[in-house]
Amino acid sequence: MNHKINYEQDQAAGLRHLSNDVTALESPDTGDSGSSRVMAVSSGKGGVGKTAVVANLALCMALQGKRVLIIDADLGLANVDVVYGLSPKYTLNQFFSQGRSLEEILTSGPRGVKTLPAGSGVQQLTRLDTSQKRRFMEELEEIQEDFDLVLIDTEAGISENVTYFNIAAQEIVIVTTPDLTSITDAYSLMKLLAINYREKEFNLLVNMAGSEKEALDVYRKLTKVSNNYLDISINYLGSIPHEKRMRESLRKQTPVVNLYPNSKTSQAFTSLTQNLIQDVPENNLKGSLQFFWRRLFSLNGAQK
Repeated sequence: MNHKINYEQDQAAGLRHLSNDVTALESPDTGDSGSSRVMAVSSGKGGVGKTAVVANLALCMALQGKRVLIIDADLGLANVDVVYGLSPKYTLNQFFSQGRSLEEILTSGPRGVKTLPAGSGVQQLTRLDTSQKRRFMEELEEIQEDFDLVLIDTEAGISENVTYFNIAAQEIVIVTTPDLTSITDAYSLMKLLAINYREKEFNLLVNMAGSEKEALDVYRKLTKVSNNYLDISINYLGSIPHEKRMRESLRKQTPVVNLYPNSKTSQAFTSLTQNLIQDVPENNLKGSLQFFWRRLFSLNGAQK
């Protein structure tokens, strides 16, 4: 059966512009060589295993000596906590509504990975007043040097919350599967970010791949159509195989790299980790955890 992908269909037609010129935001201190690497991990649709990717990648990074923070930005679904089997006492909602500190909210996961459960606080980020933003930034200054890598697990789709986190992050990772709908929606997300917010560089990870050949075919399809219609660059990060052990690890609330360290899936995550460590972007324009939040708050203010 032949399938024709309508890549030109704009699924973001009704989405409002967050800002007319995001390049006018305050510039970061480019002299800060110790800045955290901030990476948003997104997908055009649900069901592609994005959160499992984040959880296992974070653990592999920690095993390589990296200090990792995961921000669960999936609208309070607490998916990262479920994958790690955690029960956080507080979320960002308590930071803004009850005066809890960031230190109280940070939750420890396996191998020292820290998580910052966003909860309903993600939605509240669009309604912060000046004093709330100032307090958050002040506390952030105290913890930002504690992390080498920040992974933001966004919700699936192309909602405003997804665009907030992607255009504020230093790097964008798009997770897709070989499924036709997943490929189409991944393209739609990149198209939205490219056309509306002038994002030019994307990283692609193909999850649940039947083979590396199949994953590369997904990459070639997306590259071909983006070359025809978009002025963007897609960096292929690799693939994660479709393996039953991943489902078993989710059921047991233990990352697959911990539960089955010698599996093909775990080896793929190790390879992905090594590639990311070696491929540090030269242009760190949107670097540092603090600048990430400053940029995010500026975008929120621009929409009011």
